[in-house]
Amino acid sequence: MSKTFASYAFGCRVNQAEKEELDRELLSFGFQYSIADPSIYIINSCAVTAKAEREARQFINQIKRKHPKAKIIITGCAATKWIREKITIGNADWVIDNTSKNYIIRVLTKKEENNSFHIDAKFCDRNKWRHYIGSYNKYLSSRRLLLKIQDGCQKFCTYCIVPYLRKKAKSKSIKYLVSGIKELEDKISEVILTAVNTQAYGLDTKESFVDLIKNIMERTKVPRISFGSIDPGSIDRKFLAFYKKYADSQRLIDFFHIPLQSASNKILKLMERGYTLEEYSEKINTLVKINPFAFIGTDIIAGFLDETDSDYEDTYNYLAQSPIAKFHIFRFSLRQPTAAFYLARRLQEPSPLVKAKRARWLANLGRQKYRKFLVKHIGLTFPALFLDKRKNDYQEALLDNQIPVFIKSSKNLSGDIKQVKIEALKEDKLVGRII
Repeated sequence: MSKTFASYAFGCRVNQAEKEELDRELLSFGFQYSIADPSIYIINSCAVTAKAEREARQFINQIKRKHPKAKIIITGCAATKWIREKITIGNADWVIDNTSKNYIIRVLTKKEENNSFHIDAKFCDRNKWRHYIGSYNKYLSSRRLLLKIQDGCQKFCTYCIVPYLRKKAKSKSIKYLVSGIKELEDKISEVILTAVNTQAYGLDTKESFVDLIKNIMERTKVPRISFGSIDPGSIDRKFLAFYKKYADSQRLIDFFHIPLQSASNKILKLMERGYTLEEYSEKINTLVKINPFAFIGTDIIAGFLDETDSDYEDTYNYLAQSPIAKFHIFRFSLRQPTAAFYLARRLQEPSPLVKAKRARWLANLGRQKYRKFLVKHIGLTFPALFLDKRKNDYQEALLDNQIPVFIKSSKNLSGDIKQVKIEALKEDKLVGRII
């Protein structure tokens, strides 16, 4: 077999981080990344909604048409679900569940069979850091490392299928993670900590999320430390005190994606989210009080079971007046075997048309709020990390709250951190200059 490969990740940043780790390991075994002519194509799938599953199937078929000789490996949450439900995916050569995902590299490099594989226990040692920064990777090419710190979830929110597909929470130790970052700290400008559930970090290792961040701050030299999605339960007094202490350090990035899902306490209780709107609101208000330029994002589910017009209006009105500047809208998707699947026997689900309208109205509000937040930056100066992304004479950079800005530059500044002054908002994008 020709030793070329390509890969793609659907869904969350955890999926993306897993993809990148697989990429680095394949490269370390002598494989070459080739989007034009891959002999192997690895797809890390998502099953958070029925739409996510459908998109994964469509992508598999597209890849098979484009690369008919490539062996297609599908893994991730959708793959796990399809295996359990005995669903055949015709154009996939191997369908590998989340539990066996860790062994893909050893299978490809040590043992290969037609359309099936056998896992040997000796293939389980894959916890090694690789020293490769690839120009094909949108994160690594900008000297940004997506780092998976935790997997699995113990919460079992009634709508969520993820705990059934990723199983119990499991964390990587602080010692392991800090050691890995230290090996790469001269090659990266930012580390992005990603987890399925940050609140579950350290439950098995007797450590904490804040202790992890503290150790990275104190024991590594990486210039920027940022987060993927943060569970509301992680924003506790210890976290807020830590953020207040380091908010002016310019190393801790002021972007917090904290899923809310609904601003109706009735719906939050049905979802079994474990907090009230008032508790959530107090946390994000404290973050913004510490730093008015903290960028708060969230997830919202439109059309959950028994969501009335009044419940929806509670969510819309709260988002309109809250400091949340960006939201990602999901239309509720009934997933078996979640608790919501059984609650649907007695609770009414809003119609697809109602869900679509509510999602559209929320998305419109989100665009208005995001634009208003951008305007706050005009005339001010921020440190910015330059990305490996250009448009005409402009290069994209990320401020210290992850807001994108476009800077006119003749040089490729990818991975560099520069002070930039924000000068204008053009076509809903910030434009600035290096000072």
